Amino acid sequence: MLRKAEIEEAARFPYHFADQAIIPAAPAELFAYLDKHAQLSAHMTRRSWMMGGGRMDISTDEGDFRQRGSRLRLAGRAFGFALFLEEEITDYRPPLVKVWQIIGMPRLLIIGRYRMGFEISPEAQGSSLRIFLDYELPTGTLSRLLGRWLSPMYARWCVRNMIAEGQKAFPG
Repeated sequence: MLRKAEIEEAARFPYHFADQAIIPAAPAELFAYLDKHAQLSAHMTRRSWMMGGGRMDISTDEGDFRQRGSRLRLAGRAFGFALFLEEEITDYRPPLVKVWQIIGMPRLLIIGRYRMGFEISPEAQGSSLRIFLDYELPTGTLSRLLGRWLSPMYARWCVRNMIAEGQKAFPG
């Protein structure tokens, strides 16, 4: 589903994790649910051990993170450190594809700049949902060391939580 330019863009990021699941919902219905980023990123707004007891607040521009070029900000704390990032939608093709990536320099602990998104394709049982995360390690010395060790676990946690949001919304 990804275009050649998107595949080349993904090659910029040396680390990758993706997972997928069959969701018993029509592609348009699933896309509409996941397109509400507060639902898709709910795992980031709740306190959890993966966030070191911290959480993030989400804010969007007037595009509500639902059109190409629209932006979203996440700010909060994890393990006592202030975190911040800004994302922009780079590909938006309802009801099949939504891709966003970090713009500027994020302030993160475990991963650095990233590109993330979801792809939906029709299936006999509903829709196949694939969520991916392409990322770099952070630039700081301590963060880079932590990232080498913890980023694979964090990537799995993040992607699988997003898939779980779709599964909870459409349990079938």
